[in-house]
Amino acid sequence: MCFLLRCCYSGWVGEKERKREGHRARARREKEKTDEAKTELFVLSFCLRTYQCECVSVCLCMCERICDTCMRVCMQCVVLLSIHPIMPLKRCDPRAVGFVRLTVCVLSWLLCVCWAPIVVEAAGTPPAPQQKALSLQRAFLGLDKCNACVGTSICKKLLKDQIRFDWWMSPDTTLPLAEKQSFPGNLTDDSLSWRPVVLSFLSSPRLHSSSDRSICRSVGRQGPCSIEAVLRVTPRFQSLNQSHLLLPHIVKGLAPPLLRCPSQRLLDRVVRRYAEVVDVGSIQMKHFSERDKLRLLYTLAVNQQPLILQMFPGTEGWPFPRYQGSCGRLMVWASSRPLWGLYGSSRGWEFIQRVDVAYQLLQITQGLGHNSLGFLLYYTRLEEDMFGLLDDQRVFITDASSIGVIDLEQGLPPDPPSQTGSGGDIFSCLGQGASPCHRSPPCSSVRPTQSLTLLCTALLPRLLLTERGAQPTRLPMEGEAEAGRLARDVPLLLGVCADPSQPDWRIMAAVGSLMDLLKPMRPCNPRYTYRYPECRYNQDY
Repeated sequence: MCFLLRCCYSGWVGEKERKREGHRARARREKEKTDEAKTELFVLSFCLRTYQCECVSVCLCMCERICDTCMRVCMQCVVLLSIHPIMPLKRCDPRAVGFVRLTVCVLSWLLCVCWAPIVVEAAGTPPAPQQKALSLQRAFLGLDKCNACVGTSICKKLLKDQIRFDWWMSPDTTLPLAEKQSFPGNLTDDSLSWRPVVLSFLSSPRLHSSSDRSICRSVGRQGPCSIEAVLRVTPRFQSLNQSHLLLPHIVKGLAPPLLRCPSQRLLDRVVRRYAEVVDVGSIQMKHFSERDKLRLLYTLAVNQQPLILQMFPGTEGWPFPRYQGSCGRLMVWASSRPLWGLYGSSRGWEFIQRVDVAYQLLQITQGLGHNSLGFLLYYTRLEEDMFGLLDDQRVFITDASSIGVIDLEQGLPPDPPSQTGSGGDIFSCLGQGASPCHRSPPCSSVRPTQSLTLLCTALLPRLLLTERGAQPTRLPMEGEAEAGRLARDVPLLLGVCADPSQPDWRIMAAVGSLMDLLKPMRPCNPRYTYRYPECRYNQDY
């Protein structure tokens, strides 16, 4: 009898406990739904408060549900999405956008007027969405992979929203985010005045992912692993960590052209100008922490762009933009206008502008090879997006990732044996993905006129010659004799300059004649503030 009573009591207690557990599960599900709704409302209110419903930050998509973005405000046929520019978001399909930009602006204005006060009041500021947004930002910037990154010198500005991505101004908006390496943006110091900048990763997200997987596979891991932990135990990093100097044997075999012919004087300049540490100016790395050394080595292995901008700053007369800093695997520098907007026009005043650009390109290229520091900077390849124009019409080298450096004072080091494929350690081909590891040619093969030949082959014909191979007929010049000489001599001089079989002295002579021909044609007006008004009184400007 007691046994039966005990069994009945146990069954009754178990049933009651199961009911309680069911109530708890339903309560948890309801709480999760409520928290999810609060998260969406919070992010929406955050976007509305931050960007004041600017038209450029609103995307209208038709007949599509978007659920894995910064915020979700989904309807069956129309989705109005306010985009936070720091997070990695799915771009709206251009084919789905069925209205003109004016419609987008009107709808966003209506959203602000009618919906924003209710949303902002109801949302509050719960801590969970803030943590979620911060984790998304860290993943997008690559901070979760540090110290396999560039640095953290500008993270404060990014997280305080003093640097904003400008998605809609990007010229290659059709590219998927996995292939986009750089984005236009804006930076401010006082929240009042903004200046354009370029925000660029060391390499594209796809190449970063491929490199991270190769690092994990190097220790036998097929899935994700701690990138930093793997790199710390490599012999190359251990050698750097035990040294107070950046020595040539430590960077031997790395892919960037900056390190193809390394001298101790060049590496000392890398360390002295490295801006991602607090104490800058010493060639010894005694003030470098272990994480600083890993960041420097990772940057040297993946992309030399931030180091070139720091080693040869524009404030000292070098033709490179100002380096602003880095955060994770993202780096920031001053923006400029691309040169391709000058191509193709045969109008006289635009041709004169191209003449000025061509003269500056020749002048810059000569200056890279002859400078007071005794370094020969040369092009290993040349593309049209490598240069840009500032507002004062000065030409700058915006992409320094393909520039090699030779120390003329200490001479050329012996050429290392050629390595291809997977030769070397894990640092040897970082940032190049699964493609075969590409290396610059040996130092001894670099000619003094290599950069000029590449320039005369790739860019100058597009600037100085029209599609018919001659200059436009109407030129704002005095006298027809100069116009005839220009049309006759420029193709001949470019032909000599672009011919690698010509001796160096002949190429240099052709470049000198071309510069003498272009110099008097350069415009002198207030638009060209980099040389105005000096050009009115001095022919050297």
